[in-house]
Amino acid sequence: MCGRTACTLAPDEIRKATCYRNRAGQRQRPHWKDSDGDKYRPSYNKSPQSSSPVLLSKKHFNKEAPVDECVLATMRWGLVPAWFRENDPSKMQYSTSNCRSESLLEKKSYKDPLLKGQRCVILADGFYEWRRQEKDKQPFFIYFPQSQGAPGPSQQDEQEQEGAEGKTVNEQTEGKAEREDNEEGSEWTGWRLLTIAGLFDCWAPPGGGEVLYTYTVITVNASPNLQTIHDRMPAILDGEEEVRRWLDFGEVKSLEALKLLQSKSCLTFHPVSSFVNNSRNNSPECLQPVDPTVKKAPQTSASSKMMMSWLKTGSPNKRKEPEDTEAKEPEGKSPPKKQKPIGPLQQWLLGNSASKRPRS
Repeated sequence: MCGRTACTLAPDEIRKATCYRNRAGQRQRPHWKDSDGDKYRPSYNKSPQSSSPVLLSKKHFNKEAPVDECVLATMRWGLVPAWFRENDPSKMQYSTSNCRSESLLEKKSYKDPLLKGQRCVILADGFYEWRRQEKDKQPFFIYFPQSQGAPGPSQQDEQEQEGAEGKTVNEQTEGKAEREDNEEGSEWTGWRLLTIAGLFDCWAPPGGGEVLYTYTVITVNASPNLQTIHDRMPAILDGEEEVRRWLDFGEVKSLEALKLLQSKSCLTFHPVSSFVNNSRNNSPECLQPVDPTVKKAPQTSASSKMMMSWLKTGSPNKRKEPEDTEAKEPEGKSPPKKQKPIGPLQQWLLGNSASKRPRS
């Protein structure tokens, strides 16, 4: 089951990373709904009841909008059904952070939003899963394989700065305006976000008050390459076309959309430290590859090297602060021992600890 994710991109980076094609094949960059971009907080360690960015059809909020026009929204993890009658959503007696694809039409909490077309895509750098071992559990970070050589934001800034040298102020201004005009069609070259199929609902307190948008992650049987870690995995939408079809509830009806919910062997993973076990821990250490069997630098895969490069080159001063956290260990457990500094990511962490420290 999916119970922990990471999403560390800033709001403007998420817009760039979710550029899509509409039915006519035109590329568009989704906008944030209302002020939801301000509500979202990046985090290396998101758990149920926290808020995450989701992609969905704009028609859910504006009946005049085309059904294939997408919008970004910030929603709370853990679906609260529209029919729930308590004033406090935390009084729900069962967990709705995940829902099994096989029983979507059997449970009212999920059947209602499914038949209403309330489908969404949860966005994340990746998710964490724990493999049961004899005495404890080994956490893994699971994500899309990343392409090599894609520059991070800071590298792009350096390239633009180098290109600007020697130009007049007017030339630089004109170049900036031209880039902004072409912004909607520009390609994202950073970290490829994981796109997870989900359902959402809108709950209004019986006594009146602000409505609450919440979502649930749909799960399927684990793919062969993940079965050694866990028997379930999130339903992954692999590629723009699958994302478009899942969100387009006008063209793709509910029963047809269910066919997209399949186990897919399109993900890669690496082991991480038990530091991530405590959901209050929120730093790049949550994603850092480790070797669970030996106390030396692990042999990292190409994708995990890409992840480390992305974290290393990402511009911290351009990103929002991570979600507020308190460094507190679970009861009965001692703080995990810090590992020896390894590789460029650890050096970057030590050199940028001040700028990456979550707000208190």
